[in-house]
Amino acid sequence: MTNIFFDSWESLGRIIIITPLAYIALIFLLRISGKRTLSKMNAFDFVITIALGSTFATVAMNKNVALADGVLGFALLVFLQYGLTWLSVRYRYVKEMINNTPTLLVYKGEILEHAMKKERITIEELYVAARRKGIAEIKDIDIVILETTGDITLLPKMQVENAETLKGIQHYETLSSSVKPG
Repeated sequence: MTNIFFDSWESLGRIIIITPLAYIALIFLLRISGKRTLSKMNAFDFVITIALGSTFATVAMNKNVALADGVLGFALLVFLQYGLTWLSVRYRYVKEMINNTPTLLVYKGEILEHAMKKERITIEELYVAARRKGIAEIKDIDIVILETTGDITLLPKMQVENAETLKGIQHYETLSSSVKPG
């Protein structure tokens, strides 16, 4: 168990020099790649974020990884993220491959238990989302959606039946077409 607390001054010097340079390179690449790279969007974006962090840590701490290697790793990850999102806005099958679809959890005050179980959402999480909107009773909510980001969206009262923003939500089309206004 040698070098537990101190390896060498050279090792510390490398970290002091490489870490800020890698950080600047990462910030530069993230800035030129656009806002989407840093957004909370989907599982793919989350994986890229973790991979960038892991690459950064490797460059900063591993003596065997040169700065140029780390910057190339950053660039490849950012390029992959940019390329896949570029393809996903142009080709539906790519979008479906990397994105989840939002899921309806409550419809017209009725909790959709099968959807809650499938998405592993507890009733307590639903209550928290309702309280944040100032709603005391689930029956007072028209729509609750589990978004692709994991956020829960509540629509207390729908102004428009079959609203444009509800297209593509799992279970919504089936339920809304089976309920006749009346």
